[in-house]
Order: sequence, then C-alpha cells, then structure tokens
Amino acid sequence: MPRVITIDPGKSKCGLVLAEISEKKVYKAIILKSELLENYVRHLISAEDISQIIIGNGTTSKEIREKLYFFKKAIITFEEKNTTYRAKARYFELFPISGLKFLIPREVFILNKNLDAISALIILEDYCKTKFTLNQNINFKTWQK
Repeated sequence: MPRVITIDPGKSKCGLVLAEISEKKVYKAIILKSELLENYVRHLISAEDISQIIIGNGTTSKEIREKLYFFKKAIITFEEKNTTYRAKARYFELFPISGLKFLIPREVFILNKNLDAISALIILEDYCKTKFTLNQNINFKTWQK
C-alpha cells in the first residue's frame, strides 16, 4: 500500500514521518539535519511506495520543496501553525507517564528534547483529520546523521 512522507521543515533540522494513511499507522519517525533530508527522502522513495509528500508551511518549506524536485508525485504544503507547541502534549499521549514518574512535573521529561518528528506527525494528523497510532515502539527523538 502506498505510504506518505510528512516533513516538519527547519533551518538546521527537520522532523520526518513515514506513515500509511489507510491504516492510520506511523512506520518511521526521525529527526535529521536539513542538509541530509534530500538524500534520505531519495532513499525512502527507492525503498517504499510513496504516494505523496506533505510539508509544513513554516520555516524553509519553499527551499525544502525545491530540493524535492525529483519526486514526481504530489507534494502538498500544509499549515503547521503551533505544531511545535502542540508536540509537547502529543508526546505524552503517545508515551504516557507511569509509576512514580507521575509525581514529577511533565516538563522535566521533554526538557531539551527534539520534538520535530512529533510536529511532523501533527501536520499529518491535521491534514488527515484523524489520529495515527505507532506501528511499533518508535522513538520520536531518533536522529539520522
């Protein structure tokens, strides 16, 4: 089944999610340096049946779109307002606090964390108007270097 790539673009790093829309499942979620994005997307396209790419309309979206010129299918630019802010709440929906950790303020768990992949997930969920689940234990803070 065709999959979709969603990108939360940024000047120095990007969040990227690979998901199946019909199953509402996320298969991959990573953060990568912006200069590595083009090659990583090329790799995904060669390995997966990608039907479209959704890019958040914020920082550097135009430049990212131009870098992905080689993708001959739909590239959609979509609203990403407040996704970074909303990513903090979505993090705890995906990874609930349990045990005695519940007594510690939530902010401690996301302090200095990179939530760009969760922002990409939120862009996808807003675009599809539905929540997605994780196919496996995905670490949204994984860096591709």
